[in-house]
Amino acid sequence: MRLFDGMRELLSQLRQSHLLAIATGKSRRGLSRALEAGNLKAYFTASRCADETNPKPHPAMLLELMEELKASRAQTLMIGDTSHDLEMARAAGVDAVAVAYGAHAAEGLRACAPLGCFSSVKELNAWLKTHA
Repeated sequence: MRLFDGMRELLSQLRQSHLLAIATGKSRRGLSRALEAGNLKAYFTASRCADETNPKPHPAMLLELMEELKASRAQTLMIGDTSHDLEMARAAGVDAVAVAYGAHAAEGLRACAPLGCFSSVKELNAWLKTHA
Protein backbone atom coordinates (compact mmCIF):
# COMPACT_ATOMS: atom_id res chain seq x y z
CA MET A 1 0.00 0.00 0.00
CA ARG A 2 1.39 3.37 -1.02
CA LEU A 3 0.30 6.60 0.70
CA PHE A 4 -0.42 9.81 -1.17
CA ASP A 5 2.54 12.23 -1.13
CA GLY A 6 2.63 14.12 2.17
CA MET A 7 0.08 11.93 3.94
CA ARG A 8 2.38 10.41 6.56
CA GLU A 9 3.63 13.89 7.49
CA LEU A 10 0.05 15.17 7.72
CA LEU A 11 -0.97 12.27 9.95
CA SER A 12 2.04 12.91 12.18
CA GLN A 13 1.12 16.59 12.54
CA LEU A 14 -2.56 15.91 13.22
CA ARG A 15 -1.83 13.18 15.74
CA GLN A 16 0.03 15.68 17.93
CA SER A 17 -3.11 17.69 18.68
CA HIS A 18 -6.10 15.60 17.56
CA LEU A 19 -7.53 12.13 18.06
CA LEU A 20 -7.70 10.38 14.70
CA ALA A 21 -10.17 7.64 13.87
CA ILE A 22 -11.11 5.59 10.83
CA ALA A 23 -14.63 4.84 9.61
CA THR A 24 -14.29 2.42 6.70
CA GLY A 25 -16.24 0.16 4.42
CA LYS A 26 -13.41 -2.37 4.74
CA SER A 27 -13.72 -5.41 6.95
CA ARG A 28 -11.78 -5.45 10.24
CA ARG A 29 -9.41 -7.96 8.69
CA GLY A 30 -8.88 -5.76 5.62
CA LEU A 31 -8.28 -2.63 7.68
CA SER A 32 -5.85 -4.42 10.00
CA ARG A 33 -3.92 -5.69 7.00
CA ALA A 34 -3.79 -2.21 5.42
CA LEU A 35 -2.69 -0.48 8.63
CA GLU A 36 -0.01 -3.05 9.22
CA ALA A 37 1.27 -2.92 5.64
CA GLY A 38 1.53 0.86 5.78
CA ASN A 39 2.86 0.98 9.35
CA LEU A 40 -0.05 3.31 10.20
CA LYS A 41 -1.72 1.79 13.25
CA ALA A 42 -0.02 4.16 15.73
CA TYR A 43 -1.67 7.21 14.15
CA PHE A 44 -5.24 6.15 14.94
CA THR A 45 -6.95 5.96 18.31
CA ALA A 46 -10.10 4.16 17.15
CA SER A 47 -11.77 2.64 14.12
CA ARG A 48 -15.04 1.14 12.92
CA CYS A 49 -15.45 -1.25 10.02
CA ALA A 50 -18.37 -2.27 7.85
CA ASP A 51 -18.53 -5.73 9.42
CA GLU A 52 -18.94 -4.25 12.93
CA THR A 53 -21.85 -1.83 12.57
CA ASN A 54 -24.26 -0.32 10.06
CA PRO A 55 -22.56 0.54 6.76
CA LYS A 56 -22.17 4.05 5.37
CA PRO A 57 -24.01 6.30 4.80
CA HIS A 58 -25.79 5.31 8.02
CA PRO A 59 -24.31 7.51 10.80
CA ALA A 60 -23.65 4.63 13.25
CA MET A 61 -19.92 4.30 12.52
CA LEU A 62 -19.27 7.96 13.14
CA LEU A 63 -21.58 8.21 16.15
CA GLU A 64 -19.97 5.16 17.76
CA LEU A 65 -16.49 6.61 17.22
CA MET A 66 -17.55 9.95 18.67
CA GLU A 67 -18.95 8.22 21.74
CA GLU A 68 -15.82 6.11 22.19
CA LEU A 69 -13.56 9.14 21.90
CA LYS A 70 -15.91 11.40 23.87
CA ALA A 71 -15.96 13.86 20.98
CA SER A 72 -18.85 16.25 20.45
CA ARG A 73 -20.27 17.06 17.04
CA ALA A 74 -18.48 20.42 17.17
CA GLN A 75 -15.16 18.64 17.83
CA THR A 76 -15.57 16.18 14.96
CA LEU A 77 -14.55 16.57 11.32
CA MET A 78 -15.04 13.82 8.76
CA ILE A 79 -12.49 13.76 5.95
CA GLY A 80 -13.86 11.60 3.18
CA ASP A 81 -13.21 10.56 -0.38
CA THR A 82 -16.70 9.25 -1.19
CA SER A 83 -20.21 10.64 -1.18
CA HIS A 84 -21.02 7.89 1.35
CA ASP A 85 -18.52 9.45 3.78
CA LEU A 86 -20.01 12.90 3.37
CA GLU A 87 -23.59 11.63 3.65
CA MET A 88 -22.64 9.76 6.83
CA ALA A 89 -21.21 12.96 8.31
CA ARG A 90 -24.35 14.91 7.43
CA ALA A 91 -26.55 12.19 8.98
CA ALA A 92 -24.40 12.31 12.14
CA GLY A 93 -24.63 16.11 12.26
CA VAL A 94 -20.91 16.77 11.86
CA ASP A 95 -18.85 18.88 9.47
CA ALA A 96 -17.04 17.22 6.60
CA VAL A 97 -14.43 17.98 3.97
CA ALA A 98 -13.83 16.04 0.79
CA VAL A 99 -10.65 14.83 -0.84
CA ALA A 100 -10.92 14.34 -4.57
CA TYR A 101 -7.71 12.31 -4.86
CA GLY A 102 -9.41 9.15 -3.60
CA ALA A 103 -12.39 7.13 -4.77
CA HIS A 104 -14.97 9.65 -6.06
CA ALA A 105 -14.61 12.60 -8.43
CA ALA A 106 -14.78 16.19 -7.17
CA GLU A 107 -18.12 16.94 -8.85
CA GLY A 108 -19.96 14.22 -6.94
CA LEU A 109 -18.26 15.16 -3.70
CA ARG A 110 -19.11 18.86 -4.06
CA ALA A 111 -22.76 17.92 -4.57
CA CYS A 112 -22.75 16.76 -0.92
CA ALA A 113 -21.86 20.31 0.22
CA PRO A 114 -18.67 19.68 2.22
CA LEU A 115 -16.89 22.62 3.85
CA GLY A 116 -14.18 22.19 1.22
CA CYS A 117 -13.07 19.86 -1.53
CA PHE A 118 -9.34 19.37 -2.01
CA SER A 119 -7.38 17.85 -4.87
CA SER A 120 -4.15 17.16 -2.96
CA VAL A 121 -2.83 16.40 0.51
CA LYS A 122 -1.04 19.75 0.37
CA GLU A 123 -4.35 21.60 -0.14
CA LEU A 124 -6.02 19.61 2.65
CA ASN A 125 -3.10 20.32 4.99
CA ALA A 126 -3.26 24.07 4.31
CA TRP A 127 -7.00 24.12 5.05
CA LEU A 128 -6.61 22.10 8.24
CA LYS A 129 -3.89 24.41 9.55
CA THR A 130 -6.34 27.31 9.55
CA HIS A 131 -9.61 25.50 10.34
CA ALA A 132 -8.93 22.46 12.53
